Amino acid sequence: MSSKLLQQVASAFSTDGALARSIKGFSCRDVQVIMAKAVTESIESRNNLVVEAGTGVGKTFAYLIPSLLSAKQVIVSTGSKNLQEQLFYKDLPALLDMFGLTPKVALLKGRNNYLCQHLMEKELSGASSMETQVLDDLLRINQWAGQTTDGDIGGLTAVSENSPAIPLVVSAKETCVGQRCDYYDECFTRKARNRAKDARVIVVNHHLFLADRILKETGFAELLPDSDVVVFDEAHLLPDIAVTYFGQQCATRQLADVFNKLIDIYRFELRDAKQIELLSARCAAQLNEWQQALYQLGDTDWRRLQSNKALSVLSWGLVKEIKALQSVLLGHVGRSDDLDDEIEKLEILANKLESFFLCENNQAAYSIDYGHRYLVLRIAPIDVAKECRKLFDSNVAWIFTSATLQINRDLSLFTRQLGLSQSKEMLLESPFDYQNNALFCVPRHLASVNNHHAALSQFVDVCVKAVNAAKGRTFILFTSHRMLNAVAPILQRRVHYPLLVQGQAGKQSLLKKYRQLGNAVLLGTGAFWEGVDVRGKLLSCVIIDKLPFISPDDNLFRARSEAIEREGKDAFSEISLPQAVITLNQGVGRLIRDEKDKGVLILCDNRIVNKPYGQAFLNSLPPMARTRDLDKATAFLEQIN
Repeated sequence: MSSKLLQQVASAFSTDGALARSIKGFSCRDVQVIMAKAVTESIESRNNLVVEAGTGVGKTFAYLIPSLLSAKQVIVSTGSKNLQEQLFYKDLPALLDMFGLTPKVALLKGRNNYLCQHLMEKELSGASSMETQVLDDLLRINQWAGQTTDGDIGGLTAVSENSPAIPLVVSAKETCVGQRCDYYDECFTRKARNRAKDARVIVVNHHLFLADRILKETGFAELLPDSDVVVFDEAHLLPDIAVTYFGQQCATRQLADVFNKLIDIYRFELRDAKQIELLSARCAAQLNEWQQALYQLGDTDWRRLQSNKALSVLSWGLVKEIKALQSVLLGHVGRSDDLDDEIEKLEILANKLESFFLCENNQAAYSIDYGHRYLVLRIAPIDVAKECRKLFDSNVAWIFTSATLQINRDLSLFTRQLGLSQSKEMLLESPFDYQNNALFCVPRHLASVNNHHAALSQFVDVCVKAVNAAKGRTFILFTSHRMLNAVAPILQRRVHYPLLVQGQAGKQSLLKKYRQLGNAVLLGTGAFWEGVDVRGKLLSCVIIDKLPFISPDDNLFRARSEAIEREGKDAFSEISLPQAVITLNQGVGRLIRDEKDKGVLILCDNRIVNKPYGQAFLNSLPPMARTRDLDKATAFLEQIN
């Protein structure tokens, strides 16, 4: 006999249920009901559930309705701020209203999404030396600060999301002085955390969730309560995000900031501690010299750089200088709260730096990210399954869902990556009529993607033809910034529709402009491959330059490949191919967003039809009609528009 909760869920989706009564034109989708029932069973039995739900299944309501009706404490974790905000501001309020439910609901983001009143005051007090534009933006933010109730920077519209003023005033662990802060009671970050502790439904993102779970493992205070149910939407992002959290990173900018702060503490507080200034200045100079040596070498792989003797001398020279500084600082502990804070920060950073230099973990990749003036040193584990296994304890119902989880109709790669040994797995097809509404074209006679000049010329020709047939209304998705930057200026001259190029403005403002114009062409890389929802004729065509394989020069990829090959396995089929299949599926998913949508997908990479591995891509794509004839594709576009 079915449970009471299962009956409630089934009733919600029925032809005379709450959804049908509240949503105009609601039609029950069998796949949505199947997913909702599976989620209900997972919640009741506390079993793991992994569901790939194709576009149009309606997965959000399929997991939210059972979660809300269960009356259990639920955490919903997403991969993007956009989905987080859609859930909290749109989907949850609508459902709570429909079902007459009143649980406390909270939205919690990482601390750098909240305004810090302490930093705001500090920046305004030093405004006289500031650039005019930055000061103007700061004054606008300050005006907003007096009106906002939650301090969430996502609600700030008075300045550009790329404004250099924003990083100066958002909350950061490194600058937080805790209970010593004059704004402790009004602190937006603290208030958001308190709301989350009291809530029954909490919406977070994967980064925050994993950071919190790892803090729990180490025994430190946590932000999130132990919930009964955790739902991961956009779950395909979890394995890569987990690598970041089970690894370690050290930003040299943080070290430089500590040295500068110590010099300021000497100048303004501890005038009798001249050695602090001298040794901090020496550390800053040594750090700068070491960084310059790295910038000249330009290699991102620390293992390869270890054999460079001159660099090794500089590296361990820096460690020696920092230890000398730490030794002196210990003699001044307790004399200044600010000094004690910096001593603690320096110890953490020095340990990370030494760990990176030693490079002792054979199961990790050691890499360097080169910024404009500073570096980020990363240690990333090759395999996170073992660590993930500890996170997903058996007293919680863990639900993983996304539109793209399977490779070749198989979910086992995803479950292996997260160490999920026991879980119910489901593949739910999109209810959309892809066969009649979408056409997939790989044009004939394409040059090899390795022949950059010929591939570029052909790609532009294809884009011009398709864009004209679609009357604009096109996304052109690139696998590299290099290709985007090469194509954009040529298209600018050859296409007479408005061109919006990633980098001209923030993602959301470009999408807003795209929707407003009605006949625009948007050129983007990774950020636009997922989490973008443009429905109807506004988007009739998606063009992709090539199959999105990860660069073989990526350090983590190389380290993983070597480890897999040591086990006698094939790195291409274990890593490269699965990642590329999921990424391509995400890009393809931009095209058909509604049952009435029609459109054309054009891929300018004939490896999908010429190489044996192409079948894995084809098997994982929605069941679109296919053609090699570009004229047929443009005729289909003309017919739509």
